[in-house]
Amino acid sequence: MKIVALSNHKGGVGKTTTAVNLGAYLARAGQRVLVLDLDPQANATETLALNPEEHTSIYETMLGRGDVSHLPVATNLENLHLIPANADLSGIEVDLGADEHRLSRLHAPLQNYKAIAPYDYLLIDCPPSLGVLMTCALAAADEILIPVQCEYLSLIGLTKMVDVLNVIRGTGVNPGVTIEGIVLTMADGRTNLTEEVIREVRQQMGSLAYDTVIPRNVKLGEAPSHGKTILEYAPDSKGAEAYDALCNEFLQRHGALVSA
Repeated sequence: MKIVALSNHKGGVGKTTTAVNLGAYLARAGQRVLVLDLDPQANATETLALNPEEHTSIYETMLGRGDVSHLPVATNLENLHLIPANADLSGIEVDLGADEHRLSRLHAPLQNYKAIAPYDYLLIDCPPSLGVLMTCALAAADEILIPVQCEYLSLIGLTKMVDVLNVIRGTGVNPGVTIEGIVLTMADGRTNLTEEVIREVRQQMGSLAYDTVIPRNVKLGEAPSHGKTILEYAPDSKGAEAYDALCNEFLQRHGALVSA
């Protein structure tokens, strides 16, 4: 099981949208996918039509009480499961803030689970902050996938993410974590700014930048309010086409078979 954290400390860049929709298309392609919602706002949980208050989050596991195996729940899509989030996760910042071993609190249980997990990929939807939850996710992941909105401030956020990742490597908890790729999101082809940001990211990050660019799309914004991924809500939309292409590119990068 490959653990991929979708992370950017800047909010509103498409982390949750990418986590659930990439997960949906990977599942359609025959990959067994588990999404871990690590954001107390539980947006990924609600997008996948689950009530956060009716399910158990990974909160207790991070406190050393219980393991991961009983947490995944089925979604409406075959091959796609979820470890939901709820408001309990907001307490992690207080509970583990002074714990000198906090970076291992997610790393250890997920490493133990990898040996028995019936999944090909675990996608972690991280919260938009540089707090305990995000750093724990970076310390637990094999790879980091960074969504970057096609706006100037997102370039600053990308630089900070690289710096944070270097700090995580330096702790020794997870020295092998790498950047899997950069996904440009919310692209508006009508503006010069979008083109400038895409060009700048590709110049700075080279092959780490995905060829697929996710457009700004109304259907992508509407789908979560219906408790659906874009695959379920508007499979013929431009947003759906983009995430289908992103899935195929992701699988190519990982040496897996590409969906038809």
